[in-house]
Amino acid sequence: MDITYRKLSAKELDTFISMRINQLREEGAKEDIDLRPALKDYYQRHMADETFISWIALDNEKIIGTSGISIVEKPPYFSCPSGKIALLSSMFTDMSYRRQGIAKKLLSLVVDEARKQGCGTVQITASDMGVLLYTDFGFVKNNNFMQFKL
Repeated sequence: MDITYRKLSAKELDTFISMRINQLREEGAKEDIDLRPALKDYYQRHMADETFISWIALDNEKIIGTSGISIVEKPPYFSCPSGKIALLSSMFTDMSYRRQGIAKKLLSLVVDEARKQGCGTVQITASDMGVLLYTDFGFVKNNNFMQFKL
């Protein structure tokens, strides 16, 4: 098995979206709409302006792992003077390839991208399955995170 890594391109977007939907299902999301059109629109727009960057893992040409960061900007604050934040998402590895270091490598690649883009922090809402990966990498839980659903 020869795993390679590269940035996501538009030609792989349909497979990437399928994997994102599988990830959401695995995390227990309620599937009450067809999310594909909204995901495709989002990724096309934000890949074009480079505010969404994804690295993928491949076994030959089969995508077996995904990652992504969405770069957002808010007013600067002391621990993030650039105001640029990378929101980590789409961390997913095909079940038959798990526990082989693929997610860790993908995480490292997107964190490096965030650094290159001038982000001061990387944030994620981690699934139960991902918590160990992120804490081992050095992520720290922030108990102040709150959300209001609209």
